[in-house]
Amino acid sequence: MRLNVFVAQATGISRRKSDILIKQGRVLVAGKSAELGMVIAVTDNITLDGKLIRLPLKTTTIMLNKPVGYVVSRSGQGGKTIYDLLPRKLHDLKPVGRLDKESSGLIILTNDGQLANKLAHPSFNKSKIYQVTLDKVLNPMDRRVINAGIQLEDGISRLRIDAGYQDCHISVTMSEGKNRQIRRTFAKQGYKVLRLHRISFGNFNLGNLRPGEWKLI
Repeated sequence: MRLNVFVAQATGISRRKSDILIKQGRVLVAGKSAELGMVIAVTDNITLDGKLIRLPLKTTTIMLNKPVGYVVSRSGQGGKTIYDLLPRKLHDLKPVGRLDKESSGLIILTNDGQLANKLAHPSFNKSKIYQVTLDKVLNPMDRRVINAGIQLEDGISRLRIDAGYQDCHISVTMSEGKNRQIRRTFAKQGYKVLRLHRISFGNFNLGNLRPGEWKLI
């Protein structure tokens, strides 16, 4: 197995991030500095920042319906985090993607590094669908402008406002993951997002999972 694949699956980070850690000399194989592209055996002694890492004996993946007010982080700096909603046995799972504190809906947590990479890496182009409520009725012209692409500080925002929206309530589909992208995109056209709720991520759908509930998948 290639070392970057092993590190990704053992830690839940991306292969690109794994390559960076290897290049920085933070990954050791049998006590020696690793090299990019090297092939290892899963039984090799591999450490990251001095800590032994192993592939999970059993992969676990869950869906969580995150309520508003919870942070997608292990440290809420005094506030509530998504881990407050989970039993301790699931606290080693890592979230794939983010939702800000004011947003709600589907979060995937897993210790399956391969799945995490497929969901998060832009090359896999996984679509996410959000239910959005705006502070005023969406103008048809603004819908066309947003669908064509809006220039943000960190690049062009590409998302699709689905047809058949009603008044202030719309459905947005996107495959990117810029920070607070939907909120910033609509703000550019003079709208404030009052509610942002994710209902699907790739092949995973929230279904009838209630706020604060989770289930194994």
